[in-house]
Amino acid sequence: MAAAGGPGARRSPFALGTAARRSLDKTVQGLEKLQRLVEQPGLGLRNSPPCLPQLLPQTRQHLLLIRGQPGASLSCLWEAGYFPVYINNLQRKVKQATKLFKGEPEGIFQEGSASRRKLTKLSLIFSHMLGELRALIPSGQDQGHQYRPSQLPAEAFWRGTWGARSLVPWSEFQEGLQRVHPVVPGPMAAALRATMDLTCSDHVSIFEFDIFTRLFQPWPTLLKNWTHLAVTHPGYVAFLTYDEVRARLQTYSNKPGSYVFRLSCTRLGQWAIGYVSRDGSILQTIPQDRPLFLALIEGHKEGFYLYPDGKNMNPDLTELTEPTPQNRIEVSLDQAQLYSQMGSTFQLCKICAENDKDVRIQPCGHLLCGDCLNAWQQTQAPTCPFCRREILGREEIRIDPVGGRGAGAAPDEDGDDLEDVESVLQELAALRKAGHPAFPPCPDPELPGPPVPPRLDLLQPRDPDPTPQHLPLPPLGHPSQNPSDWIRHRPLPPRPRPRRPPAPPLSQGPEEPS
Repeated sequence: MAAAGGPGARRSPFALGTAARRSLDKTVQGLEKLQRLVEQPGLGLRNSPPCLPQLLPQTRQHLLLIRGQPGASLSCLWEAGYFPVYINNLQRKVKQATKLFKGEPEGIFQEGSASRRKLTKLSLIFSHMLGELRALIPSGQDQGHQYRPSQLPAEAFWRGTWGARSLVPWSEFQEGLQRVHPVVPGPMAAALRATMDLTCSDHVSIFEFDIFTRLFQPWPTLLKNWTHLAVTHPGYVAFLTYDEVRARLQTYSNKPGSYVFRLSCTRLGQWAIGYVSRDGSILQTIPQDRPLFLALIEGHKEGFYLYPDGKNMNPDLTELTEPTPQNRIEVSLDQAQLYSQMGSTFQLCKICAENDKDVRIQPCGHLLCGDCLNAWQQTQAPTCPFCRREILGREEIRIDPVGGRGAGAAPDEDGDDLEDVESVLQELAALRKAGHPAFPPCPDPELPGPPVPPRLDLLQPRDPDPTPQHLPLPPLGHPSQNPSDWIRHRPLPPRPRPRRPPAPPLSQGPEEPS
């Protein structure tokens, strides 16, 4: 659907700038009107995310920032295609929210009513739209063509399919996705659209695509993960807020281990898991830098996530942990020979030099072992230990030796990374010396020395009255022929003569004249 003055219209830059300002002014007026409605004292909206009284003025402020751009910039922004679709969608959402106060004035003021539930869902959509606007048009300038999804394969797919565009209609997106991740038409395609189109605009932006690929990573099993977690899993709850999750789990307060998970509205691209603790309290947490299925599997082993939405049947997600051909990395012969000359192997973790690499950091792609990554993240900011780029995810990998059947070649590792390993080790050693909680002190008690082996000659039984045949005989000519007297009165042996020191070696210098 092409908006008036959008990419399908042939108008001058001045006309485009004028149309953009008129649409912005109309949208700002609608936001101001809705702001007055949601600030009514009797409405009693909670001050927790997504807080509509805070989202509306923040959205209005960003739109005014865009409106203040020069005419040429504003016309280019309007002509690029994304912004007209965004403005039209925002106007529709403002009208839908305003209509709730006109149709059922009593219902909107009642907690738990249908109108109140619709307003909460619109609040989540407003939150997503504000996040998308700030990501693609920061500081009022269009940066959608430079936006980079965190998953490298996802970025390569989008840019390779749609180039510098930052928004495509859903039908076009589905056709492009079909080439790499087939989608069954019908209910599955409709469910995928409802999950990915966070702003409900009938389009998919590169920002929404990035959020989706981060939520259901890794890329090789993207739709498989989505099916297991968002379609068939009973613990997934869509369009629920923090307070609604808390109220939902309150009914299972006598059943510890009950849990649900939702999209975080404050940290887009991450999950929020709510669960009932052992003492019956309701807690919510955001798993960091790992796929959701790994967090659910680990939580199940620890006894935290046992009953999805209170149900006794907890799905088995171990199937998602099996490495796919795309998760296997094959070491080339040249790389194997290079590391062999250094007395090492490619698959050995550079930091600890003990474990094999089994984790790939996203989006930078550096490899290391999971233990080192966990230790690093407990002591430092959430950045890669090699390049210091922000960690947005991690992917379990398996490295095949030379001649394996890996689908991907091992990445070339720069010398810069080898230099960074030294700094990483120094920082970890300093934190260990300073007594950081990630490195608990290792008890080293004073262990007793090993027992001295017994002397067997002392343990053997002795004869208290040795017979003469056990004693040495005196030499011939000795005045006493009694062996015991000879042993008692025999002279001591002579003292050993001191050994002379060896002669110094001959000089090997040049011969001197005589």
